[in-house]
Amino acid sequence: MKIIDFHAHIYPPKISEKASLSTGDFYNIKPAHSGTGKELLSVGKSAGISEFVLLPVATKPEQVHHINNFILDEVTVHSEFHGFGTLHPDSENMLAETEFIIKSGLQGIKLHPDTQRFNMDDRRLFEIFDYIQDKIPLLIHCGDKRFDYSHPRRLKNIIDNFPHLQIIAAHLGGWSLFEEAFAILKDTDCYLDISSTMMFLSPEQVTRFIHGYGAERILFGTDFPLWSPNDEVCRFRKLNLTAEEFERIAYKNALDILNE
Repeated sequence: MKIIDFHAHIYPPKISEKASLSTGDFYNIKPAHSGTGKELLSVGKSAGISEFVLLPVATKPEQVHHINNFILDEVTVHSEFHGFGTLHPDSENMLAETEFIIKSGLQGIKLHPDTQRFNMDDRRLFEIFDYIQDKIPLLIHCGDKRFDYSHPRRLKNIIDNFPHLQIIAAHLGGWSLFEEAFAILKDTDCYLDISSTMMFLSPEQVTRFIHGYGAERILFGTDFPLWSPNDEVCRFRKLNLTAEEFERIAYKNALDILNE
């Protein structure tokens, strides 16, 4: 079965270990890997994953353009990579960077309200959300019981205000708030990925959420380097899904979003 990892992170080799450990500290998790692109290709392919969507995050405004150029370089060199760009709401000109992301060929935008410290429905972003409607998708980290920045109700506000914006809600719409997220998002028009979920929920719970949302809305993701791609693929294969559901989640939904 073809598998596309729709939720992976990589860093430049000089800072990969430090960046990976910093992310792990944020979640009190010891990362499985150091987070280089070379490592992702190696361990991902050994797990049976053929393509990867890179999701960068800039924690400071001055990092944004450098990070986007790094991702652009990686996708240029490695055909297995698809790249999203990052933005930061404290940047002086988010619209110009958004135009760069689109013109450069990056295929979406990733936001992480908790580590970037902003409410995902901050009105400073509304111009960007409106601009990218019908152009490129937006993937947002969702849910963390420690914070309110990424609460799924805020995502519902974005969905309601921007009906033509293609949205992917990470972590089944609400990491550590799975049931609350389901109650809010089950009848909305958005995709959801299952990264950083299968180690916190039983296979029966994950399957129930997939069936509740509909397999046509779900994407496979590993959240590399926090977790082992091999472990995530093994967990995924243990879910009680039909062959068609496995295919939709493993790669067909991803191809629809990536227009491939």
